[in-house]
Amino acid sequence: MTNLRYEKTMLKENNLIPHLFRTEYSKITAVLSRLFGFEHIEIAEDIASDTFLLAAETWGMKGIPDNPVAWLYTVAKNRAKDYLKHHHIFIEKVSPGLQQNSAEGYEINIDLSERNITDSQLQMMFAICNPLIPAEAQIGLSLRILCGFGIGEIADAFLSNKETINKRLFRAKEKLRAEKVKLEFPSPNEIDRRLETVLTTLYLLFNEGYYSVSQNTTLRQDLCLEAMRLTFLLVENKNTAKPAVKALLALMCFHASRFDARTGPEGELILYDDQDPSLWNQELMQQGRYYLNLAAEGKTLSKYHIEAAIACEHTVKEDTSEKWETILQLYNQLLFIEYSPIAALNRTYALAKADGKEIAIIEAEKLKLGNNHLYYSLLGYLYTGVDDGKAMGYLKNALKFAKSEADKMAIRRNLEKLADNT
Repeated sequence: MTNLRYEKTMLKENNLIPHLFRTEYSKITAVLSRLFGFEHIEIAEDIASDTFLLAAETWGMKGIPDNPVAWLYTVAKNRAKDYLKHHHIFIEKVSPGLQQNSAEGYEINIDLSERNITDSQLQMMFAICNPLIPAEAQIGLSLRILCGFGIGEIADAFLSNKETINKRLFRAKEKLRAEKVKLEFPSPNEIDRRLETVLTTLYLLFNEGYYSVSQNTTLRQDLCLEAMRLTFLLVENKNTAKPAVKALLALMCFHASRFDARTGPEGELILYDDQDPSLWNQELMQQGRYYLNLAAEGKTLSKYHIEAAIACEHTVKEDTSEKWETILQLYNQLLFIEYSPIAALNRTYALAKADGKEIAIIEAEKLKLGNNHLYYSLLGYLYTGVDDGKAMGYLKNALKFAKSEADKMAIRRNLEKLADNT
């Protein structure tokens, strides 16, 4: 990629197929859906799924091929051709428009080139993010079809259950099919209408990787990298390279720059104050500043601009009151544009760093976020050194409500430090 260092490290064999499913399933599905028509998207999904099932069976017996991605694409092409040749509905209604005469009869062209994959995925983004269906359905479909999320992961992201998500996605597909939605670039005005939902989807995908709730791990870099790749596609396309898109990519780069410092050797969460700045990726920081500068074009100020500015400030190593005052004011601006409980929690932390724990405690206790372990963890931090007994109680509450083992390890570590100091 130009202007973005997007490099995936080699994964262990037992993680390779899930990783490739995340990155390649959506590409295969998008290309085949573009070829068959959106009304036949389930067939495209089935062919993509069968491709990975065969990979799991074959690679387990014969080993991983030299070029796993090329292997997947070849199998997907062959399975798609076989389907077209053996199903009359396609021969009668679809394949005549796909076939070209050759010396041996018909040859079906299935183009899995990088350019066609890019175009197909961009068109799929805007076909799914359609105002004909509710916003939650748009995001859910995008996560499923475009990003390779499982139904369980989508349910977790929406704080829902699998049955509800399955019904929502089914109804959304039926609506798009009934309205004969095409896989094509919408008009410039329509792009502007749909772009917000596209960005929300990519933001949610990155956040699920950055702080995972559906897997017993804190950081899932494969999801973050996939969100960055898809956002980069939007930045590189002249029709979608809007300021908010560039700001979102900047935000992702800044967060990704601290990946190596954010978790310990056992997968435990390393809080910001305890991170080793020497592990921060300088190249990704530079990329973040590059895209944030590009995002300053025009008069648009989105929440992604402000969040990117906050993330940029977090890449400053010096722990000064001026730095935290800047972050605090940015959070004030963010909450004015769009309130969220997590942003309010983070603002309270910045308030403590800028103006002291006592005033931050007053603001934190107003939030009353109930069964949120992050809320209790923040209160535990704020009361440490002010009232260690209360701090201990809040941290114990945080431990009770924490879901992932990584979160529990971080909370236990803080409890141990507090016990040693009392």
